Amino acid sequence: MSDFPRWKYALVVLAMLFGIVYALPNAFLPLKAVQVSANKGSAPVDGALRQKVADALARDQVATGEVMVQGDQLLATFPNADVQKHGADTIKALLGDGYTVAFKLQSTVPRWLTMIGADSMPLGLDLQGGVHFLMQVDQSGVVDKLENSYADDIRNQLRQKDIRYESVARSAVAGQGIVTVLRSSDDRSKAADLIAANSPDLSVTDGPSTGDRYVLYAAIKPAKLRELSLGTIKQNLGTLRNRINALGVSEPLIQQQGENHIVVELAGVQDPTEAKKLIGATATLEYRPGIGYPGDPRAVEAARTGSIPPDANLYYTSNQAPVLVGKRPIVTGDELINASSGVDQNNGTPSVNVTLNASGAKKMQEFTNANVGKPMAVLLINTEYETSTVNGKVTRTPKTTYTVINDATIQSPFGKEFSTNGLGSPKEASDLALLLKSGSLAAPMDIVEENVIGPSLGQQNITKGFDAVMLGLLLVLICAAVYYKLFGLVADIALFFNLLILVAVMSMIGVTLTMPGIAGIVLTLGMAIDANVLICERVREELRNGSTPHAAIHAGYDKAWATILDANVTHLIAALALMTMGTGAIRGFGVTLCIGILTSMFTSVVMTHAFTALIHGRRKLKTLSV
Repeated sequence: MSDFPRWKYALVVLAMLFGIVYALPNAFLPLKAVQVSANKGSAPVDGALRQKVADALARDQVATGEVMVQGDQLLATFPNADVQKHGADTIKALLGDGYTVAFKLQSTVPRWLTMIGADSMPLGLDLQGGVHFLMQVDQSGVVDKLENSYADDIRNQLRQKDIRYESVARSAVAGQGIVTVLRSSDDRSKAADLIAANSPDLSVTDGPSTGDRYVLYAAIKPAKLRELSLGTIKQNLGTLRNRINALGVSEPLIQQQGENHIVVELAGVQDPTEAKKLIGATATLEYRPGIGYPGDPRAVEAARTGSIPPDANLYYTSNQAPVLVGKRPIVTGDELINASSGVDQNNGTPSVNVTLNASGAKKMQEFTNANVGKPMAVLLINTEYETSTVNGKVTRTPKTTYTVINDATIQSPFGKEFSTNGLGSPKEASDLALLLKSGSLAAPMDIVEENVIGPSLGQQNITKGFDAVMLGLLLVLICAAVYYKLFGLVADIALFFNLLILVAVMSMIGVTLTMPGIAGIVLTLGMAIDANVLICERVREELRNGSTPHAAIHAGYDKAWATILDANVTHLIAALALMTMGTGAIRGFGVTLCIGILTSMFTSVVMTHAFTALIHGRRKLKTLSV
C-alpha cells in the first residue's frame, strides 16, 4: 500500500492547475499595434480623432485590424510589422508633432485571465526586433567642471580675506585637483584653513616651495567623486527616459551597466538614426553676461592677440564673429523646466520659448533688473566625439563646442518665462526645445556598441526557439518512454508539466523572454530528466536486490533524493551567480535556469512520486514496468 500523503496530492494538483492557467496567456499571440497619445496643448484623443485616423489609413490602403480609443490613447492594430510601420508613417504624417506615435505589442490575452494576474511573457529585443545601444558616460568632464567651480570659489575666498596669491588653477596632473600658488608660508597656512573650512569636500595638502612660491593642492575627496559619479549616472538615466518617452517608444529598457555604461534597448524601432541623434545629444543652453557685442573691437583684439580678460571667455557666433562673454553663467540648462519651439513675432525667425524653475527665475530676474541696457549672451553648448587612430588603436575624444546664438541688449527685466532666438532653422529650434524639455545630460555619452534586429529576424528567432524547445522535449520524451517504459511515461508527463510551471512562473513574475532564456528552458528540460533517470535506476537496483515492487519504489525515491538534491544545489549556485553578477542576456539565462532548477526538483521528485503512488499504490504488484 502507498503511504504517499494526501496533502502532497493536493499540492501536485494545485501546481498542475497553476501551470495550465498561468502558462495559457502565452498561447495568445500579441498583435502589432501603433499607440497614439496627445502632447501638451494638442486636442485630446476622442472619437473624432479615431475616425480621422481610420479614414487616413483606409485612404492609404493600410490593412488594419481595429482602430479604437482606450482611455486617453488611440490604438490601431495591424497584421504584421511591415504594415505596422506603414501605418505609423501614415499616422505621423496626418497628426504631425502634436501627438506621440509609438510602436506597441497589443496583448490579446482574455480579460478573465488578466483579472487573476495571468499575462504573457514580454519578448526581449532579440525576439521582438529593435535597436540596442551601449553608451559610455564621460565622467571626466563633470569632474573638470566641478574643479573649475571650486577654483572660482577659492579665488573669491582669497580675495575676500585679503590673502595674497599668484594663481589658482586646475592641475594638469591627475589627482592634484586645484593648484594654488601663494606668496608666503603664512599665506599658505591661512589659505589651507580657509579652504578646509569652506569646502569640506576638498582634501588640502601642502605642495613644494621654491623661493616666494608656496604651492597648495586641493583635491576632491574620493567620497565626493563617488557621489558625483552616481549622481551623473542617475541624471543621465532620467534624461534618457524623458527623451525616449518623447521619441514615442513603448516600454523601453534603460538601465545602468557597470560604473560608466548605460544600456538602452528600444523594441520596435528599426531606424536607429533618429534615436541616436536624440538620446546621445548633449546640446544645452547657458545664459551669460555679455561683455560687448559680436565683432566689437575688444573681442576682435582678444581673438587676434589671445589676450582675454580674466573674467571673460572668448567665443564665436555661427558667422565666426568673436564675442567676449562672462565666465559665470546666469542660468544653465539644468534650471530649465520647459521649452517649446516657436517663431519670433518681431522678425519671424525660429525661437525657443523657455520656462525656468524657481531658482533660475530668481537669478534671471535679479540679473536683468540690475543690467537693463546691457548685453546678455546665449550660448549653445554641444559635445561631439572625434575618432582618431594612433599606433593602430582607435580612440574617441570628446570635443565641446560653444556657439553664441544671441547677444542682445536687455530691454526690460524678465524672469521665469522668455524666448530665445538666433537659431538657424525651425528644425533646429524644435530639436533644441525637445532636448531642453527632457533635461540636460550631466555628462556627455558616446555610443560604443550598436545592434539593430529587424522584425523578421525577431520572428525567425521566435520560430527557431520554439522549434528547439519542442524538439528537445520530444526527444527526451521518446527516450524516457522507450527506455523506462511506464516509469518513463510518468516522467514524460511530469516533464511536460515542468515546462508549463516554468513558463507560468516566468510569466507571473514578468521575466522577459530572450533567446538565452529559451536556451535556459531547453537546458532545464534536459536537466529535469536526470532526476528521473536516477530514481528509475535506483528502483531497478532495489528490484535486483530482491525488494518488493512497493519497497523498491519507496527506497528508490528515498535513496535518490540526496543525490538529486546535491546535484541541483550545485547547479543552483552557478545559476544564482549568473543571475546576480551577469547583465543582459547572461542574467536572463541565469534567471530562467534558477526557476527551471526549482520547478524540476518539484516535478521530477514530488509529482512523479504522486503519479507513481496513484498508479501502483492500491495494487498488489509482482513486477514493475521500469
